[in-house]
Amino acid sequence: MKSIRIREDRSLPLSRQEVEYVERKGIGHPDSLIDGIMERVSMELSEQYLDTAGMVLHHNVDKGLIIGGSSEARFGYGKITRPIEVILTGRATRSYQGIDIPIDEIAIKAARDYLKEKTRFLDIDKEVIFQSKIVSGSEDLKDVFERLSDVPLANDTSFGIGFAPLTETERLTLETERFLNSAAYKEKISAVGEDIKVMGVRDGKKITLTVAIAFVAQHVKSMNRSESYKETIKKDVIKLAERITDNGIEVFINNADSAKTKKVYLTKSGLSCEAGDDGSVGRGNRPNGLITPFRNMSLEAAAGKNPFNHIGKIYGVLSNEIAIDAVRLYPDIEECTVSIVSQIGRPINDPKHMDIKIKMREGKRADQVAVKVQRLGEEALDNISFLTREIISGKHQMF
Repeated sequence: MKSIRIREDRSLPLSRQEVEYVERKGIGHPDSLIDGIMERVSMELSEQYLDTAGMVLHHNVDKGLIIGGSSEARFGYGKITRPIEVILTGRATRSYQGIDIPIDEIAIKAARDYLKEKTRFLDIDKEVIFQSKIVSGSEDLKDVFERLSDVPLANDTSFGIGFAPLTETERLTLETERFLNSAAYKEKISAVGEDIKVMGVRDGKKITLTVAIAFVAQHVKSMNRSESYKETIKKDVIKLAERITDNGIEVFINNADSAKTKKVYLTKSGLSCEAGDDGSVGRGNRPNGLITPFRNMSLEAAAGKNPFNHIGKIYGVLSNEIAIDAVRLYPDIEECTVSIVSQIGRPINDPKHMDIKIKMREGKRADQVAVKVQRLGEEALDNISFLTREIISGKHQMF
């Protein structure tokens, strides 16, 4: 019997508490960019390992860094004057049974391809410098990784936390960034860059969204044009919000802009990292895509960790999946939080402990669903090996 505790949460659900803060760093934020780059590196390494060895070999490439460059930007014009640097770091197996694996080439190609896919105005060849500092892993962790077992053994002692459902503030914060970074919205307003950050604050029945958008200078010819774009974006975000929540909405776009000094948030590339803003793996969104200080959450960086036995990644995904399934399958559950802690060297399907907190709807009893939720957790652990392939294929978000 796996160590799973089901307990009733008698606290007030976050959606009914007086205050909550929620943050989303968009796909072009430097922290998200390096998360995405290192996750792509892990995916490409995993595919290469499967081709070479028939299995995913030991690697953890979760320590990447973006060092911001320098740029000049004014209405109608932008230029990067010092390149952005992308440093790829971590540990990876560099050979298997006498076959060398070109780790650095794979990693740099993955990083270049990712940036090409996620940015529109960045010249990858001229404006970005890539360095791979990936080295071989320690022998003790490789031994844990390769030790024969029907189920992979955890290569770290850590925990993952997930919850469901998202509150309206959480959904709105997440969907606002996705909306503004959608292909359809870029067609509507090309000036909207990929570096978008959304901070949602709910105080009682009012939600305030503060949105930072790196405008693309070549598409913003004047102060009047900048103000016009901001007003259009504000109206569009309010319309989006009205489809998600009945709470009052207040929206601020690029709140530091000054019409008096004509200083506005302009960039050549639509990215803040062109001019000094840096990025580091794990400083941004959790695996559910949000930063939620009013929730239980782990500070573990999921992006770049191996998808085979690093529970800092696997349990982060699994805990969210269990919580989502619990509230979907059993509507009497109003809110669910799942916490899973591993023990290094222990099979990943047998964690040291799993804690599932369920908040029941008014008039409903936890004992009516406890056994079902227990079984849900057990089945998720029994099928945990499927997560590896799903993660490699990109099915699960990491940030």
